[in-house]
Amino acid sequence: MKFRRYSLLCSLALAALTIAVPLRAHAQTPASAWPERPVRMVIPFPPGGTLDRVARLLAQRLGEQFGQNFVVENRPGGNGVIGADVVAKSSPDGYTLLFNASTFVTAPLTMSSVPYKVQSDFSPISLVALAPLSIAISNKLGVSDLTGLIAAARAKPGSLNFATGSIGSAGHLCTAKLETAANISVTVIPYKGTTPAMQDLVGGQIEGFIDPVLGSLQFHRSGQLKVVAVTSEQRLANMPDVATAGETLKGFSCASWYGLWAPAKTPPALVERLNAAVNKELAGPMRERLLADGIVPGGGSVADFVRFQSDDIASSAKIVDEKKIRLD
Repeated sequence: MKFRRYSLLCSLALAALTIAVPLRAHAQTPASAWPERPVRMVIPFPPGGTLDRVARLLAQRLGEQFGQNFVVENRPGGNGVIGADVVAKSSPDGYTLLFNASTFVTAPLTMSSVPYKVQSDFSPISLVALAPLSIAISNKLGVSDLTGLIAAARAKPGSLNFATGSIGSAGHLCTAKLETAANISVTVIPYKGTTPAMQDLVGGQIEGFIDPVLGSLQFHRSGQLKVVAVTSEQRLANMPDVATAGETLKGFSCASWYGLWAPAKTPPALVERLNAAVNKELAGPMRERLLADGIVPGGGSVADFVRFQSDDIASSAKIVDEKKIRLD
């Protein structure tokens, strides 16, 4: 009787072990088996802007490469903090990623409190693209070049209203940089995203807006606003008629940039696999799509992106401190 009871207990234990092993193996899916279900790509700003367009293009390309859906989810609010925090608090399993602009690393410099730390709560994956900016102005100003804009701003300091899609964004910092380089002063009007800001610029409610070229391109071509300069070092192929800001203000340049992050503690092998996948897309048809929109493809190793991010934080901090840019 005792022997039968012992045998039964052994059988039950072996059965439990047999069930437990596959469950544990499933919970610790190796990077080579990822993704086994749809991947969520969070964008912490509203749809419609350049950031959203590049993110959706990358999501489509990665989905085709991995044979699994990469679902874009817009989570705007809090100057990009709400969406980024969702990713910071997600499981580090590769199924929730953050696609964001340079605002992600610079906006916290302007805020007294952010619920995460950019350099410790996220795993950088890849620099995806750099977006030269356009200095776009309302037609009501009646000027046709950067020299004319500078003259108008100097005539009435602070009278020109320039939009920013978010405090601490690349466009905002570039506006501050332009003020210093041209010795002018403008009034910065914060918007909740680039789309409503561009609408007000076209409508004449504001005088200027510095933002990625793609957002203003169609309106410039249709004559609904005037792009007086681009902030790239060389003229852009899709806007050859527009001078660079550096042609008027020697050495002047700035750009927004877009990257991909995962939550901290995401397995390095998975981060490297994602990095390789992004680089593959940036060397393929996606490259031509970006260039056609005036966007420069990124790429490089994870280590390259970590260094790039750190350098941008350092240089942006100087502008934020000099101009005393604060959100709260």
